[in-house]
Amino acid sequence: GRLEPSDCESLGSASGSEGDAEYAEGVSLPDMDLELLHDPEDELLCASLMDVVQATLGRAPLGAKRCWRLLMPAQLQAQVRAELLRLACSEPCGLRGALLDLCVEHGKACHDVGHIAADPGVVPTFQLTLVLRLDSRLWPKIQGLFASGPAFAPLKLSTGFRVMKKKLYSSEQLLIEEC
Repeated sequence: GRLEPSDCESLGSASGSEGDAEYAEGVSLPDMDLELLHDPEDELLCASLMDVVQATLGRAPLGAKRCWRLLMPAQLQAQVRAELLRLACSEPCGLRGALLDLCVEHGKACHDVGHIAADPGVVPTFQLTLVLRLDSRLWPKIQGLFASGPAFAPLKLSTGFRVMKKKLYSSEQLLIEEC
């Protein structure tokens, strides 16, 4: 149905110019910049979450008796941040409702290195499993290091990663994104 003028009063004061209306009709949602859809609070939360991810990677338990300092390249940080924001934009609580499981894959093994609640004060609505990979060019050089060597040895991560999203309030299928 049609909205009466009194129904629209709560939507805002002015409806905009005719030029704005013509522009809005000519642009579909997929054509618009997705950055416009992001919540500014999610942007700040994501920056904070990425700091926690980096701190967690800074003491990642990859071997039975040792921890590693995993280095996240700037390109990987930017890609992960963009993907987290994209996956959170359709969620009822945004990024605040995320549980993040952080894993690192090397060889055929996948190591769980941390679990992070984006906002511990919010009941989680979705779970993201972020699987990062060691830089494969380094693998032959470091294979022997897993048995010995200093604690907190630095290793660089590859720019490739995988994210799996599971909605905790729905029976929808698991979404897997390979980047």
